[in-house]
Amino acid sequence: MALPPVAPHVRLANDIAAQFRHRDPAAAAAEIAAHIRAFWDPRMRARLIEDAEAGHGGLDPLTVSAAALLAAPAR
Repeated sequence: MALPPVAPHVRLANDIAAQFRHRDPAAAAAEIAAHIRAFWDPRMRARLIEDAEAGHGGLDPLTVSAAALLAAPAR
């Protein structure tokens, strides 16, 4: 039985998170969020935030933390 396909934004965000796994989790989430903020289309960011807030099971925990930072109001 084949696994369901992973949405491109989920796969990409998890791939980015894998590159920061060696860092402190808080620092890694901040770096991932900064990368996504700088390079991703706003629609992709919005979908990632929606998936994280909905508890999408396919998201890496670091990706979820980064999405929470992206969703937080700017200070």
